[in-house]
Amino acid sequence: MNIAIFCIYTAAALAGILFFSLREFHMLQLNGYKTPEHSWWMKKNYKRYIFPAILLILQFVMLETGATLPVLIGFMAFNLCFSVANKPGKKFKKPLKYTARVKRMMITFWVLEALIIGGSSFIWRSGFCSPWLYILINSGIYLTPLLVPLSNIINKPIEKSVQKWYINDAKRILSEMPSLHKVGITGSYGKTSMKFYLSELLGSQYETLKTPESFNTPMGVTITIRQHLRPTHEYFICEMGARRVHEIRELCEIAHPHDGIITSVGPQHLETFNTIENVVDTKFELADSVQAAGGKIFLNGDNELIRSRAPKYKGAILYGTTEGCDYRAADILVSDKGTEFTLTAPGGESCRFSMKLLGEHSVQNVVGAIAYAHGTGIPLEKLVLPVKRIAAVPHRLQLLDKGGDLTFIDDAYNSNPSGCRAALNVLGLFDACKILVTPGMVELGAKQEELNFEFGQEAAAVCDYIVLVGKHQTEPIYKGIKAAGYDMNKVYAADSLGEALDKARAYQTDKKKIVLLENDLPDNY
Repeated sequence: MNIAIFCIYTAAALAGILFFSLREFHMLQLNGYKTPEHSWWMKKNYKRYIFPAILLILQFVMLETGATLPVLIGFMAFNLCFSVANKPGKKFKKPLKYTARVKRMMITFWVLEALIIGGSSFIWRSGFCSPWLYILINSGIYLTPLLVPLSNIINKPIEKSVQKWYINDAKRILSEMPSLHKVGITGSYGKTSMKFYLSELLGSQYETLKTPESFNTPMGVTITIRQHLRPTHEYFICEMGARRVHEIRELCEIAHPHDGIITSVGPQHLETFNTIENVVDTKFELADSVQAAGGKIFLNGDNELIRSRAPKYKGAILYGTTEGCDYRAADILVSDKGTEFTLTAPGGESCRFSMKLLGEHSVQNVVGAIAYAHGTGIPLEKLVLPVKRIAAVPHRLQLLDKGGDLTFIDDAYNSNPSGCRAALNVLGLFDACKILVTPGMVELGAKQEELNFEFGQEAAAVCDYIVLVGKHQTEPIYKGIKAAGYDMNKVYAADSLGEALDKARAYQTDKKKIVLLENDLPDNY
């Protein structure tokens, strides 16, 4: 009988560990496999670990008071239900991807679990058949949140070796294409949009490859090179992202860009950068690399932090809308149909452009793309049609007309103060009932509460209704809205995006409704 109970109990424990570990692996993957960031995330989300910890303590208490085996088995059944409830079974924005790295971590994780359960089995075989045995087996579930990141730490030397091999192979491929021209793009925000715009313009004359989606990490760039780069490509546009100091330098050592574009510098990822000075230094690692190679660096002259650093780089080309920019846009006309502007090049040549993109802020990136394309030898007049063809990047101020009385401005990938401000300006262009749906901004370090408070004040000046996603997280926005003297009856705090969208649809108005979806936090928030 004891053997049967032991086997059933162990099988239930294994099922519980499996379900609970899938969620933990998913969160670790979303945190970029970086153990420090994952540890910070666990600390921030400590409440999700309180309940299983209480269960473990309660079982020990009941053991000390003479709990019977059936009671402990009942606890195990409850724990199994808890684990099933926490498994990643719902529809996630970015579900767990069973990459080779995840599979290797899972092997290490299950080896660690086997040591725990195997040790418990050894105790049983030694004749120590008591409720303690079952609690030791059960501890595998409670240790899962620790064993998952531990497996990542144990595998670190293996992963470094694997990554080094792939990176060296990517470098080999690039070295065999000496005629390929490589351009790096970085910035606190705007780099993905710039990449898409530049690809459209260069693609009108040259065979061009760009890193897809948000493939802006060392492995993302490596995958792009190894899987997509072909001998026929003439230009390679490489988006470069960073969350820590020197990560742009690491990307430059892989791609060795001939030229570079810095779209912006601002307060983003301050939780890992710590200071805005670190952000500036890291973004300009691209400029340092390009200048050392004798290439051209294109800088957003409208950004004060960039402009202040520009004199350090001889021959830097400024683009934007302000005085002193080498490529400058003026006479800007903005409407809910699109944007027009006149661009003047360094030699005094000018040309009128029109595009479907919404908002004056989008002019900056398009001017930067025109500046670079023009520098490759494409005349301005030959860029007029490609500029007109530029479409909004998915989830970046993308206008989605759902028919009827509802239109969405999908700006889900924006999460910085400048982008939020620009999105509100675009929303203000429409003669409609203006509704904001947002969970606010994250990863802004010590400034997060202050900047979200300001966001609330700015939203109050534009919006007819405001729907906040996440009651606790959006508290600073709520306070900012209230401080602006807004009618708080027109503010609603929802628990989920689905509930927020239902609320936006339910508002009754005589006008057409325009719903701005500003930022959409990943699954680990």
